[in-house]
Amino acid sequence: QRMVLMDPGEDPDDILRANRSREKTFVFDMVFDHTATQEEVYVSTTKRLIEGVISGYNATIFAYGPTGTGKTYTMLGTDNEPGIYVRALDDLFKGLEATAKDMDYTVSMSYLEIYNEVIRDLLNPSSGFLDLREDSRGSIQIAGITEVSTTNAQEIMELLMKGNKQRTQEPTAANRASSRSHAVLQVTVTQKSRRRETGEETWIGKLFMVDLAGSERAAQTQNRGKRMKEGAHINRSLLALGNCINALSEKGGSRTQFVNFRDSKLTRLLKDSLGGNSRTIMIAHISPASSSFEESRMTLIYAYRAKNIKTQVPEQI
Repeated sequence: QRMVLMDPGEDPDDILRANRSREKTFVFDMVFDHTATQEEVYVSTTKRLIEGVISGYNATIFAYGPTGTGKTYTMLGTDNEPGIYVRALDDLFKGLEATAKDMDYTVSMSYLEIYNEVIRDLLNPSSGFLDLREDSRGSIQIAGITEVSTTNAQEIMELLMKGNKQRTQEPTAANRASSRSHAVLQVTVTQKSRRRETGEETWIGKLFMVDLAGSERAAQTQNRGKRMKEGAHINRSLLALGNCINALSEKGGSRTQFVNFRDSKLTRLLKDSLGGNSRTIMIAHISPASSSFEESRMTLIYAYRAKNIKTQVPEQI
C-alpha cells in the first residue's frame, strides 16, 4: 500500500540538501508494480463496485496520469488482455442474469469524448458537437447522444473498439499514440420488480468509466501550434477536476468550500460522480522513467487528495 518516489537528481552524499530532499512517501488503498495483470487491477479496484450498481448506486472509475503511462490500456485493454471496461460489463451482465427471475432489466450505454472542451459521440461521430443540458431535477443530460441497449459484453467490446478508433489521438514527443481527449463510457442499469406486491419499484444505477487524457508539460512533449493548444485544453480541464477534488476533500474541515463544477465540461458531466451518490475509484498511473519524476510527483499528490474525498451515499429505502 506504500509508494516511495525518489528524486533521480539527488546525490545521497549531499549532506547540505539532506533536509530538502524531494523523496516522498504516499499511502494508497492499493499499489501495483509492473508485474500486475489486468485481472489483478480489476479485482482490486472495480469488481466490488458492480454489485452496488445492480442495487441502484452509482460508481465511477477514473484512469489518471501523465501521457504514455498506460491509461487506455488499463481501461480498454487488448483482445487478449481486456481492460476494466469489458471485465466490469461482463460481471454486470452476470449479476443481472442472477436477478432475472425477480426483475426486468435494461442496460443502455453511451461512449463520448471531450476534446478541446467540445463533446463528440464516439458511437456516432457524424452527429457533430453535442450540448450539455441540465434538466429540472439538476441532472446533466447530453442532447442527441447515441444510447445503445444490449446484454452482450462481446457486442459492447466491438462497439468500444470501434468507438476508440474514432477517438482523437496524435503523436507527441512523449507518446506516439497520445489520447488528446477524455473518453467517458456511461452505462445505465434500470431494473423493475416483477412482484406485484412491491408496486412499481425501479432501481437505476449508473456506472461511469473515464479514461482521462494525459496531463502533460509542453517542454516534455515538445508540442507546438495545434498540439500545444490541445495540451492547454487538456491541462485546463484536469486543473478544473483537481480544483473540484481539492474543494471536496477539504469540505469535511472547518472551511465550507464552494465546489465549482462549471469550470469545464468534464467536471459538469462528472458532478454526480464526484460529489453525489457515487462510489469513486481513481487509478493513478505513473512512469518509472527518471525523466518523468515531476509528472509522477504531481500525479501522486493529485490522487492522494482524491483519496480524502468523503461522499455521503444514501442508503436505499
